[in-house]
Amino acid sequence: MRQEERFVSSMKNVNDSDLDFTLRPKTFGDYVGQKQMKDNLSVFIAAAKARGDALDHVLLYGPPGLGKTTMSHIIANEMGVNLKITSGPAIERAADLVSVLTNLSENDVLFIDEIHGLNRSVEEILYPALEDFALDIIIGKGPSARSMRLTLPRFTLVGATTRAGRLTGPLRDRFGVICRLEMYSPDELKIIVKRSAAILKIDIAEDAALEIAARSRGTPRIANRLLKRVRDFSQVNGEERITLASARSALKLLDVDESGLDLLDRRLLDIIINKFDGGPVGLDTLSSAINEDTSTIEDVIEPYLIQLGLISRMPRGRVCTRAAYAHIGAAYPADAPLNRQLTFIDGDGK
Repeated sequence: MRQEERFVSSMKNVNDSDLDFTLRPKTFGDYVGQKQMKDNLSVFIAAAKARGDALDHVLLYGPPGLGKTTMSHIIANEMGVNLKITSGPAIERAADLVSVLTNLSENDVLFIDEIHGLNRSVEEILYPALEDFALDIIIGKGPSARSMRLTLPRFTLVGATTRAGRLTGPLRDRFGVICRLEMYSPDELKIIVKRSAAILKIDIAEDAALEIAARSRGTPRIANRLLKRVRDFSQVNGEERITLASARSALKLLDVDESGLDLLDRRLLDIIINKFDGGPVGLDTLSSAINEDTSTIEDVIEPYLIQLGLISRMPRGRVCTRAAYAHIGAAYPADAPLNRQLTFIDGDGK
């Protein structure tokens, strides 16, 4: 299964584009959650506007689907300037970056998504642009080559990344404002679901909105996607209002359970428990067993299962916890891998 096709995948898919544009908040007042980040950015933006200066460069990092792109739109809107959008992997050559930077106006916001994907040679050209608002360009080749400095308008770079650890130190140090986006609570997601429902003209009950929110893995993108799919089921069934019963029925048909796990998540747990006696099982073996890439398991499937405490990474591989056995309805054996590990640590093998 392609990860962007999963209903509970936080990765953006082609069907999310129109939905994101329609539901995207335009101001801090419409943006739900991330209170500390909003409060801080509001102060920084107000101070920059009072000085008539560009906002310091901003780095937004955190899991996908939490609103980094949305926040870049809000920053530009609150500053009253234009927003230019690109991505790190799309800027392949220095000429691409020069073209983007020279088309900026004074105080504009440049948003680079997945900024950790910038080519190293491109990144080095970006340094003087961020510090001195200038570009050093080499004209010609060989002995006749000469350097020319091109002055740029003052601008704000908003970089977004899901992998802050992959950013180089020099690039990270050039951001004056660094913000981490946290996962959302069910109550915050319920507000987002109700707001989205109002925009899409969907009549939804309070408890139905909370049910969708509770299964959305702390991610607004997933909440909006599930709302749209639940609406489809209700519409086909001739229901004018999404009730708790209709929401639960639709989510069951979508294979999204009470904890937000889908078929692939439960399959991973089932294979570790029933095929490999609860683990430990190596990543390559697990990849072959469920027919998914190791990177998909590590970056997409495992993080949420670890967050819920359903699996644990041990030196010899992945191990299912007592909660995982309970989740799929399996009996937790006395000689489970984690019990054996604890016995070794606390017993004679101490």
